[in-house]
Amino acid sequence: MKKLLLSLGILSLIIASVPLGALHAETPYEAYTYNYYSDSVPLPAPFVPERQVSGQDLGVGAFRDPGDVFVTSDGTVYILDSGNNRILRTDSQWGRAEVIAGFENEGREDALRNPQGLFVSDDHAIYVADTDNNRIVVLSPEGELLRTVESPESDVLPSGFVFFPVKLTVDDAGRIFVVARGVYEGLMQFDEDGSFIGYSGTISVRQTFADRIWRMLATREQRSRMQLFIPTEFSNLDIDTKGFVYATNIDTHAQTPIRRLNPSGQDVLKRFGYYPVMGDIRFRQFGNNSGPSRMTDIKVLDGGIYVAMDSFRGRLFAYNDEGQLLYAFGGKGTQLGLFNIPAAVERVGEQLLVLDRGKSALIVFTPTLFGRTVHAATEYRYQGDDAEAVALWEDVLRMNANYDLAYLGIGKSLLMDRKNKEAMEYFKLGMDRKYYSLAFKRYRREVMQEHFGTFMTTAAVLIAALVAWLIYRKVRARGKAHEVGAL
Repeated sequence: MKKLLLSLGILSLIIASVPLGALHAETPYEAYTYNYYSDSVPLPAPFVPERQVSGQDLGVGAFRDPGDVFVTSDGTVYILDSGNNRILRTDSQWGRAEVIAGFENEGREDALRNPQGLFVSDDHAIYVADTDNNRIVVLSPEGELLRTVESPESDVLPSGFVFFPVKLTVDDAGRIFVVARGVYEGLMQFDEDGSFIGYSGTISVRQTFADRIWRMLATREQRSRMQLFIPTEFSNLDIDTKGFVYATNIDTHAQTPIRRLNPSGQDVLKRFGYYPVMGDIRFRQFGNNSGPSRMTDIKVLDGGIYVAMDSFRGRLFAYNDEGQLLYAFGGKGTQLGLFNIPAAVERVGEQLLVLDRGKSALIVFTPTLFGRTVHAATEYRYQGDDAEAVALWEDVLRMNANYDLAYLGIGKSLLMDRKNKEAMEYFKLGMDRKYYSLAFKRYRREVMQEHFGTFMTTAAVLIAALVAWLIYRKVRARGKAHEVGAL
């Protein structure tokens, strides 16, 4: 009995000593990043699943094949219930939802038909990619029809073109960027009046070396049956506060499944990390669950952070503005926090939302202390407030000493403060050769400048001593010559 009581007492002390955050951070998935050697490094969970929200929870009946979700700046949540051809509006407290199921169009009742994409402006104008009706519908906050964007007409469009919009976003000028099914030329652009103005960000596909060899060896008939190397379709898009469009594509051959397009349509995404911005960099080449990540949605957060969703393995990948992986988490399964068929990722406040088409529900994720600290440090660094960022990176290292980006963040701050020697140590720990070399060059210059006076004085003394010694030898040699001549 005494042994039992002693064991229970020890167990109670162990449980009491475990931080509450650690208990609450238990998840059905593993979080990780990749280090310099492309090895997966475990991380504390940046987000934990809080709850699952269904149509029944919102009082509107079950979702049916939901396609998209959008959250406005004031926290209003819009859900595109595609299978039921309706839009739901609720709040971040998940109260009862309002339903927009139809609207009047030129005196007649009209409705959506298999809509797939949703965007809501700051004034709550609702843009819907009404896919099977071959149009974009713009509704007022009350659900009244404002205008439609029908199938465009242009000389650059192929004959017989049919407009199937699937995803869309809108910039501050009212321009609409559309991902359309079967369009390989890039994102379709429409002005605020709905007129088609061209394409943006065409994805070029290059043949691999193996493809070229096979085409060289193939006969004319075999080459004619080979697949055409046409550009890849975009899969989804989002827009940041500066008007740059972030777009994803499912091209599994290229290493650019994520792009950041400037107003000219050029990809200006920074890729300064150890490896490409492509989700998982280590994966099976053959068998089940083989192949690279397939990015099907993206959400831009504050501080240059963006989160891309891999629907293939059901994972979320967060990157900073330099293209460095902050963390990855998620997976496929039936438990809360795992996904079946993830369709969209959004943000409401600090929380992340993932719309799961397979589960017909929204999964709500809350940041942990680790995730909140990483985000805050990244945002301070993005804003140029290195002093605040360093303090937070030090907190991150106390939670995980193997987090390379924390060492790099501290090293860059020290470099800005001209503490080159200390910066070298952190860049070495963070395995960043580029910045280590930069810090080393600056430190070498600093040492030379600091000791330049001493070096020059010593050199002058040595030169003077050498000259004196040479003069002494010359005088002594002459003296000996005179002595020999006198003899």
